Amino acid sequence: MFWKPQVALLVSEQTLLPVLMPLAPAATLARRFPSRLALVLKEQGVPSEFIAQEVWRMDQVRYAKTANRSVVGILNEFVKQAEFWLAAYAYEKGDDDDLLAISAKLAERPCSPLYKGPVSPDRALHELVKAGAQE
Repeated sequence: MFWKPQVALLVSEQTLLPVLMPLAPAATLARRFPSRLALVLKEQGVPSEFIAQEVWRMDQVRYAKTANRSVVGILNEFVKQAEFWLAAYAYEKGDDDDLLAISAKLAERPCSPLYKGPVSPDRALHELVKAGAQE
């Protein structure tokens, strides 16, 4: 995304949950991502036990090109929507709270790959958490 300061947009393939975070320093993005995801999950009201499990599972990171074209489409759509929210929250100073709020707003948006189920990433996340709690 072409914002100043630069922002990384990461999306879960399963739930399409978006996570916006500062890109810089890019070399540490993978190390910083688990704590950022934890903040986004907490903002979504996810239980701390589930968050701890997710962060624990992220001990190894691999970068790969996605084979899922729907995820690419959603990323492009989220960028457009984030531009609107960026203007509303005036993200100019690198305020991480603004990025957290924008991530939450994007998670509420209906996404076509989810139309046959939970419709939006926040609902998909809560279904996933509920299913995990029942296991």
